[in-house]
Amino acid sequence: MNMKKTDATVMKETKFVAVFTLVLSILMQAVFLVVGKWDYTVLLGGILGYAAAVGNFFLMGLTVQASLGKEQKEIKNRMKLSQSLRMLMLFGSALIAYFVPVFSLLATVISFIFPRIAVTLRAFRINKQS
Repeated sequence: MNMKKTDATVMKETKFVAVFTLVLSILMQAVFLVVGKWDYTVLLGGILGYAAAVGNFFLMGLTVQASLGKEQKEIKNRMKLSQSLRMLMLFGSALIAYFVPVFSLLATVISFIFPRIAVTLRAFRINKQS
C-alpha cells in the first residue's frame, strides 16, 4: 500500500484549527456553565463535535493534497466526493449525539462551526498583515 506523507502545510493548518477550535470549545463550555445549562453531556457533546470538526478539516486538507497534479475533472470529482463523505460524517456525529443521551446535540453541532471561525480569522489576520 502506497501511503504518501501528509504535507507539512496540511499538518500546520490542522494544528492551528485544532488549537483554535479547542479554545472555542472551552469558551462554549464556559457559556453553558454561566447560563446554568452545563452538565457532563455538554462536555461529551463538545468532545464529539470537536473530534468531528477537526477531523473534517484534516480530511479536507488530505483531499486537497491528493488532488495536486491531477486533471481538473478528477479534482472536481474528488472534491465533490470528499465533501459528500465529510458531510455524511458530520451528520453521523450529529445523529450519534441525538440518539445517544450522553451527548448534548447542541454542544456537538455548535462545535462544527468552530473550524470555519478559525479559518476566517486566520485569513483576516493574514490579509491585514499584507
